[in-house]
Amino acid sequence: MSADRAAALRSLPSVDQLVRRVAADPALAGLSRARLTAAVREALDAERRRVREQSATPADPDALAARVVEGVRRAGRFSLRPVINATGVVLHTNLGRALLSDLARERVAAVAAAYSNLEMDLASKERGSRYSHVEALLRRLTGAEDALVVNNNAAAVLLALETLAHGKEVIVSRGELIEIGGEFRIPDIMLRSGAVLREVGATNRTHLRDYADAIGPGTALLLKVHTSNYRVIGFTAEVSSRELVELGHARGIAVMEDLGSGSLVDLRPWGFPYEPTVPEVVASGVDLVSFSGDKLLGGPQAGILVGSEAAIAACRADPIARTVRADKLTLAALEATLALYREPERARREIPVLRMLTEDLEGVKRRAEALLQGVGKGELVEGDAEVGGGSFPGAKLRTWLAGFPDESLAVKLRNNDPPIIARVAGSRVLLDARTIFPEQVETVVSALRE
Repeated sequence: MSADRAAALRSLPSVDQLVRRVAADPALAGLSRARLTAAVREALDAERRRVREQSATPADPDALAARVVEGVRRAGRFSLRPVINATGVVLHTNLGRALLSDLARERVAAVAAAYSNLEMDLASKERGSRYSHVEALLRRLTGAEDALVVNNNAAAVLLALETLAHGKEVIVSRGELIEIGGEFRIPDIMLRSGAVLREVGATNRTHLRDYADAIGPGTALLLKVHTSNYRVIGFTAEVSSRELVELGHARGIAVMEDLGSGSLVDLRPWGFPYEPTVPEVVASGVDLVSFSGDKLLGGPQAGILVGSEAAIAACRADPIARTVRADKLTLAALEATLALYREPERARREIPVLRMLTEDLEGVKRRAEALLQGVGKGELVEGDAEVGGGSFPGAKLRTWLAGFPDESLAVKLRNNDPPIIARVAGSRVLLDARTIFPEQVETVVSALRE
């Protein structure tokens, strides 16, 4: 680095100096010190890169302060913000997965704004169970004897393994030792639970005799893990839940199935491949079934355990259950989501995930056309959307997109208020109308016009 450029970099204000300069700006009133400092660091880092790469003269402190204020204004006061999902991925993990229904949002707002009977039986005024608000609904909708809700499905699996198999063997097919998001793997969760993994079969083929031959005096559980986030095709074989139950119960061993992305409805009428539903798996006789609340169910992030009264009671009594329990807002949203399932057609209309997955293709096309008509340019593109969230791997969801031949547009849209997250394919930016709601079309059009 040249002496001139080094001197130019040294002339930039320090973080503290710039923070003091912008802290008094009325536009930043109420912003936390940590957020303000982070915004200042970003501005200074960007200016240093500009000076180094372009041999530019550093901006003066007033100009830097103005950039900080503008950056905060553009980003909004809070880091976690609503965005418009134009990617076509319905359950987009990076964008928060399932959206809540209007009813679920209303219930969350009502419970958040007042004290609630979270753990009080109003009839007796005695202490009650927080799980009572969803247990009856889960029993009715799944056919299970009992239910328990924790903060996510990985926690549900951890709790079940620790409760039923701590220090003992759990038999799992090699083809089902899956990795979920964030590089968390079933064997790792099992290790933390204190259970001992016993792998059987081969990656592509596992038979009932593999499980039977592996059962020994230290076996506590037969675990089936539904491969909801990938598919093995070709020369394959797997053991059904019902077969495992017959074997396990004949030997006095509990059986559990981790569905991952569990659904309460069969989506085959809308062109999706077969996926076992939660009621189906419960009906097979397994002792425990675990699944997520914020995937195909369309509710809040939660891990749901349903199954036999004895297995659920054991999990509820385990000390780990308290460390992973669901909070009042989760339970409020989950209760409302489950209540909608009492009327299947209403659930399909009002739960956003189900509505997007089952919407008629013509409706999607009309929104894509409205985007193009509003902007006055671009092209209509037919393509595929995705379910996402580790659900229906390989399944294609037909969709319509608005395409624009300017890849820099993606960055501009992300800097919009609200941010719009699009696809980039080669030199084109694609906006998938399947995940853009009718009420968002005008907002997207306005952003594109600008």
